[in-house]
Amino acid sequence: MDNHLNPQQRIMSAPLTPQEMVMLSKQRWEDVRQMHAQGVSTSEIARHLEVDRKTVRKALREPWRAYSRAQREGTLLAIHAGFLRQRAEQVSYSAKILYQELCRSHGYQGSYETVKRFVAPLREQAVVAADLCQRRFETAPGQQSQVDWGQAGICLRDRPVVLHIFVMTLGYSRRGYYRACANEQLGLFLESHEAAFEHFGGLTRELLYDRPRTVCRPVPGAGWRWNDTFREFARHWGFEPRVCAPYRAQTKGKVESGVKYVKRNFLPGRTFVDMVDVQEQMDEWMATVADLRIHGTTHQRPIDRFAQEAAALLPSAGQGPFGERRSVARIVAEDYLVSYQSNRYSVPFGLIGKEVQVAAVGGMLRVEYSGDVVAEHPLLAGRHQMRILPEHGPGAVARNSRQRFSPPGGESSNRWWGPAEVQVRDPQVYEEVTR
Repeated sequence: MDNHLNPQQRIMSAPLTPQEMVMLSKQRWEDVRQMHAQGVSTSEIARHLEVDRKTVRKALREPWRAYSRAQREGTLLAIHAGFLRQRAEQVSYSAKILYQELCRSHGYQGSYETVKRFVAPLREQAVVAADLCQRRFETAPGQQSQVDWGQAGICLRDRPVVLHIFVMTLGYSRRGYYRACANEQLGLFLESHEAAFEHFGGLTRELLYDRPRTVCRPVPGAGWRWNDTFREFARHWGFEPRVCAPYRAQTKGKVESGVKYVKRNFLPGRTFVDMVDVQEQMDEWMATVADLRIHGTTHQRPIDRFAQEAAALLPSAGQGPFGERRSVARIVAEDYLVSYQSNRYSVPFGLIGKEVQVAAVGGMLRVEYSGDVVAEHPLLAGRHQMRILPEHGPGAVARNSRQRFSPPGGESSNRWWGPAEVQVRDPQVYEEVTR
């Protein structure tokens, strides 16, 4: 023994007994090194990771390597080693099954404990390999965000509908943006991106997707190709789109966690009137719950880490919306209004609860239902404005019910949802549309 070493140094240099050599996965080994670099003591690391202090010291002074047990030559099990390595994965590394098969079909006369000791490192190596494959890929501030959809069944009043939730999660801060949608069509998909960019005040250099058809489509014999409109959208905003490798959706685990989180934390126990109400409640939940929670991976609040990430985002201010946007779907709210770019516009009240298509055309907002134009409004400037036409409300029915017929030439060329002026219509028309 080196007498010049102090007691602590002698402990650090002492060889570990077999009982002390606790196997650490690659991730746990990295955790030990990281905590040590942050100034955490050996004892505190051991308590936090629930391992022996000698294991911590070994991890600090030696590189990580997968554990394997050397097999002694000449043992009863040596001649069966090849079979065990090949068969172990097929039986989920069950030592008992392997022992039974050895005895039944291979003439093995050794003990079960010998088989158990042989299988243990094989099982551990499989666990480590799976851990390495599924470990989260960390990115720098402003580098990458991940996008996905979630679906859930809800009721708007008493009417069951499928809610589509657009989720974008920033890779570094884990701050998320959630948007309630009627479907997952391209127009609404792109609009949700722009709403997320506005929410964060910018966007990351990369966006990662799980190969939805709104992003790319399969090409027989050639893999896949970008959706042309989406590719132009990415160029318009200046981000690089990326897709997960086939059958490797876990690559975007951060946003997958966000989808699970909104389903488990936001939806349970809530009631909703319409889609506008869903989004208003979701906005409040994002600001007061989602942004302020302690994240399970970073152990920090997303809003706090976002303070470091915000400066690294590509700016979105001053960049106009994507000019090639298609029409987007909206569910008409209880107040017979539909939202578009944070402003709200009226449609005929008989369409409450119906899905309509909304598009900006030449400075006007056009609303269509079943292929017919049901409302047009000049696009409002600014945000959170409202435009309501009196002929769209139920008050128009009360006025019209006092008359049986339209003025000459007033009704023959117009549908019931009508032009800019109030027309006299038979109440039976409204009953038919409502039904």
